[in-house]
Amino acid sequence: MHRIDEIDHANSSEDRLRKLLISGLAGEVPAYHAFLQELSAHLRAFLRRRLVSLPDEVEDLLQESLLAVHNQRHTYDAGQPLTAWVHAIAKYKLIDLLRRRSHRENLNDPLDDEIEIFASADGAAAEARRDLAQLLEQLPDRQRLPIIHMKLEGLSVAEAVRAAGMSESAVKVGVHRGLKALAAMIRDKA
Repeated sequence: MHRIDEIDHANSSEDRLRKLLISGLAGEVPAYHAFLQELSAHLRAFLRRRLVSLPDEVEDLLQESLLAVHNQRHTYDAGQPLTAWVHAIAKYKLIDLLRRRSHRENLNDPLDDEIEIFASADGAAAEARRDLAQLLEQLPDRQRLPIIHMKLEGLSVAEAVRAAGMSESAVKVGVHRGLKALAAMIRDKA
């Protein structure tokens, strides 16, 4: 009986999140804010289960995942399960994190727990990367390079300064203005 209650709760959570997103996409700002707040709690639990050995990474990955959901919200197909779409986005962010960490720290941790993530890959991530690359190409170097170094490659501000050959303030401003410009481009396409 306990398992049935869990399934009912998951179904009602799915329905509620889906309705909030659809209302938000229709222009209801309070519904969209409620969607992001409830989705935050849902994703935080989802990520904690997968980052048991890296608990300090949960909040950063949560923010990256929420930003990706927000930026890709126009791609959601209302006929498909919302949590599957959101989980796919979060899994790709998790894969990116694991890749960054393995490159940066040469971790030898086995990825057995993440096998399901790699196995569930589909064309959506490749399409999203292609779309992002096309959008990034439209930005000037002073915005594109800081975004690539800090947001995509996961470099710190100091590392991005060295990689881009820019001042710290220019890197920070470039990220801020670049993300703002990307959001405007996405809005214009929708």
